[in-house]
Amino acid sequence: MTGLEPVYRTVIVDDHELLRAGTRGILEDAPGFVVVGEAADAESARVVVADTLPDLVITDIRLPTTNGIDLAAHLVNDHPGLVVVILSAYDDEHYVRAALAAGVSGYLLKTMPSHELVTALRDACAGAGRLTRIPQGRGEKDLSADAADPSEQLTARETEVVRLVARGMANKAIAQQLSISPRTVEGHLNRVFDKLGIVSRTELVHYALANSLFVRDPQGGPGADPVSDTR
Repeated sequence: MTGLEPVYRTVIVDDHELLRAGTRGILEDAPGFVVVGEAADAESARVVVADTLPDLVITDIRLPTTNGIDLAAHLVNDHPGLVVVILSAYDDEHYVRAALAAGVSGYLLKTMPSHELVTALRDACAGAGRLTRIPQGRGEKDLSADAADPSEQLTARETEVVRLVARGMANKAIAQQLSISPRTVEGHLNRVFDKLGIVSRTELVHYALANSLFVRDPQGGPGADPVSDTR
């Protein structure tokens, strides 16, 4: 590597310290990368990125409180030109579509050999294509993707919560509408995400609209009584 070749300042985001250390080790052994920061969650990641102004952020898809795809959307919006790559255990088309919508520059699997990971990261930083295909093989699959209609797995209460999310309501407003706590709303949404193979509210709304689900009010209109809780 010559002195004219770029060195990409990198931040690693993963809630598992050993995985952060492993990724850091791979990059420290590869020319062209320097790790300038790490974070274990989305909130810390936004602070670290603002402080270090890296060229590249590598983030896991599963993070506490906020997932990696929503984090990527925030980072791309807040820092134009920043390259964000998802490093995921999940080989799933729902996640890849959501990542594309968020503006990430790559969706890579954690099971990639080290040399392939380095090459893919370097290509992403150089702008050599953005998520042109879904990663194949070696990643975990979302078993719900094999169902004919994953939405049929939802309970009546989960369906009602999704309908209100699709109308643009926040968790607090949904909780008031359904006379439940915001924490209960969050629990329902987490189960919906798992059942549908979705990782963000944004993709949930897209899913609902694309599949003509949950958008219309139930019989009786907006003033109808909420569906009984089926937790």
